[in-house]
Amino acid sequence: MDLSALKIFLAVAHERSFSRAAAKVHRTQPAVSQAVRRLEIELGEQLFDRSSKSGTLTEAGRMLLNYGQRLVRLAEETESAVRDLRDLRRGRVLIGANEAAVHTLLPLIVRFRQRYADIAIDVRRVPARQIAVEVQQGSLDFGALTFHPSEQGLLEVPVGSDELVLLLPPSHALANRRQVAMEDIAQEPVVAHNDPSPARERVLRLFEEHHIPLKMVISLPSLDGIKRAVELKLGVALLPRRCAVTEIAHGRLVAVPIAGVSRKRQVMLVCRKAHRSHAADAFLVVAQEKKPAASS
Repeated sequence: MDLSALKIFLAVAHERSFSRAAAKVHRTQPAVSQAVRRLEIELGEQLFDRSSKSGTLTEAGRMLLNYGQRLVRLAEETESAVRDLRDLRRGRVLIGANEAAVHTLLPLIVRFRQRYADIAIDVRRVPARQIAVEVQQGSLDFGALTFHPSEQGLLEVPVGSDELVLLLPPSHALANRRQVAMEDIAQEPVVAHNDPSPARERVLRLFEEHHIPLKMVISLPSLDGIKRAVELKLGVALLPRRCAVTEIAHGRLVAVPIAGVSRKRQVMLVCRKAHRSHAADAFLVVAQEKKPAASS
């Protein structure tokens, strides 16, 4: 249905006059009559009683008046919503990340929210292997990774760095060391995450290559659970330092680098090079700013 013709019909119905409606919509009276006639042909119904001089609506005309007013309001609301998206007064940024990467993303999210408080941020837990594919397909705006994806057409933006460390309770015998060896960890019960990830596999492979077995005695589904288990002296954990910043600062946990394992790793946001939403474009601009979004 032609929305402009519908608006002309509504003007005629409101004014009860083709001539007054023509003046209101700034059209000639023949143009107004033609617009109404097009609607009647399209609907197969007469909308005005031509025998009446007062612009009386037929039953079909009264029905179109009711639905037409709602259609026009909906169209205006749609146009307003699209303008809001363009002007960054609404919208959503959808990010895929594993649990550890969220800690690096939070400072960036803080900066973005300070600037665009009306845009929602939705960070979803997605396995690292799936993130680049979902970004490429458009089901995610961004993904947080610590490795370069093989998928094509993606832009990579460094947003922070982190370091894998050994987390210990302060009373542990290794807690005062400046660095521990891989062999030292072989003697300890390890609390691990039970969610497979490329980073977890790299660490396990590294220990296997050195023929050093790890005694993973407890597997838990969350980082908070792992940290709490270490605080309770159930074992030690190999996690990114940033995951335990609060616990380290309050003296509940100690982070010790591991010789041959601990190294700086870059956390990157990946997104499509083209076809991004207005909200995603704004988030990308903030991410690309040269500010210390995350440091170890």
